[in-house]
Amino acid sequence: MRKRFIAGAVCPHCHKKDTLALWRENNVDVVECAACGHQMREADKQVRDQVCSQEQVICIFHPE
Repeated sequence: MRKRFIAGAVCPHCHKKDTLALWRENNVDVVECAACGHQMREADKQVRDQVCSQEQVICIFHPE
């Protein structure tokens, strides 16, 4: 898995600059601060469309 740093980005938790790394994990964009470990995740449009807007979902499981 290749992580890329986001130039000029500021961590919303510790407020340090140039510490956020981005990578993709199971069609979900993950951003993590290298300084404090704070993580943010955002699913792509296809995954978001499968979830009702009023539900709080931890994970979507697709058995094969």
